[in-house]
Formats: sequence, structure tokens, C-alpha cells
Amino acid sequence: MGQGRVPALEVRELAVAYGKVEALHKASVAVAAGSIVTVIGPNGAGKSTMLNAIMGLLPARGAVEYAGEGIASLETEARVARGLVLVPEKRELFADMTVADNLVLGAFPRHRRREKGIDVDLAAVYERFPRLRERRAQLAGTLSGGERQMLALGRALMAKPNVLMLDEPSLGLAPLIVRDIFRIIADLRKTGVAILLVEQNARAALQVADYAYVLETGEVVLDGPAAALATNPRVVETYLGLAKRER
Repeated sequence: MGQGRVPALEVRELAVAYGKVEALHKASVAVAAGSIVTVIGPNGAGKSTMLNAIMGLLPARGAVEYAGEGIASLETEARVARGLVLVPEKRELFADMTVADNLVLGAFPRHRRREKGIDVDLAAVYERFPRLRERRAQLAGTLSGGERQMLALGRALMAKPNVLMLDEPSLGLAPLIVRDIFRIIADLRKTGVAILLVEQNARAALQVADYAYVLETGEVVLDGPAAALATNPRVVETYLGLAKRER
């Protein structure tokens, strides 16, 4: 991040507790505009908890700044309206609605503000995801896993995010589809959107990201340029070595 540049998203000492159990402990993360930042770590490390807290879906302590302004007091809907968008792990599509209707619903806050250019953005989503154009009249619930992830990404893009947060986008997908999804994520960098990527597939995440954090038992234990972490002995042994053996 260049000196004096305000991060697109900055989280400082974020803490979340479920009852007496602290799931996230003073976690700090920054995402530069137009960059991809990944958070890797094992199941139960607090990665999804972090994203949900940033979105305002969970009560949390600490600072959440978007484009240099504190947003910790804002409701989730207001954060979305400002351009902070989350694609959740379960995608949360409307299964009984068509692909086209799901996409248009992603632009609902913009409709309410009477913004122009929504049709242009819909055409751009179809150009980025030709499969969605082919399936636009099909019910979302009938799509394959990869198509559902593409729809979730396309719906998020219809909100015109400045910061896009992705929770386990490769979860449950076949290896060939995972490659397609990560290619799409890498391509999104060219649009200028900042991406915070939570992912268990550490190898794929580190290949696509500019900067990375390792979250374990609710705490950030390592961070640095993604290329450096990809060769860090601890990361290689704990995350990349396992990924290599599983192939």
C-alpha cells in the first residue's frame, strides 16, 4: 500500500465473542483499493466470523473503517449501500427465482436510489459469465454448484461494490470449476474492486492474492505479501503441504 493511501477497508483489533468464548481476538486486516487480500486458516479459525462482523451481521468490538470512515455503527443495509458487499459461504440465492431475477435483485439498493446504468451492468455480468446468460430464465435452484457460485458473484457485482468479500468461493466445487472461479476473481482486480477473500484452499488463494493473512484460533498469526507467505516454511508445512498430498 502506497504511503498516505487510505485503505479501501481496514479492520483494527476486531473481536467477536459467542457467549464467553471469543471466536475472534483483536484481528487487524487492511485491504488496499484494487487489490486482492486473502485470509487463510483451518476450519473454526474465525474466518467467516470476521467477514460477518465486518458486514455488521455479528456484534463486535474494534474498528471497522471503509474508505477511511468508521462504519461500526452502521446497519448492514447501509454498509451494502456504501459499496461493501459479501458473498456468503452458502451463496444464499433465491432458489425459486430465475437467474435474471436474482441478478436484478442484487441491484435493488441502486433501484431505490434511482441509479442509472443497471441494464448496462447486467449486460456486463452476462458478458463476464456467459453461462448465466444461457441460464437466465432458469430457476437458481436448478443450477450446478459452479453456476450457483457464478450467480452469487454476478449478483454481488450488480450492487457495484467497491469492496467485495468472498467467503469460501471454492467450497464444494470440482477442481476444474475452482480454477474457473479463481480466474474470474483474478480478473475482477482489473475492474478496480478491492477483494477480501476467505479461503481454505490456501494454494489457490495465495496464487491469486497480493497480500495474505493467516488466521488461527481467532488470531492473526502471520501476514505478508502472498508470494512471501507461499514460501514461508510454516505455511508450506501446515497448509500447502497438505494441499499437495491431497492432489
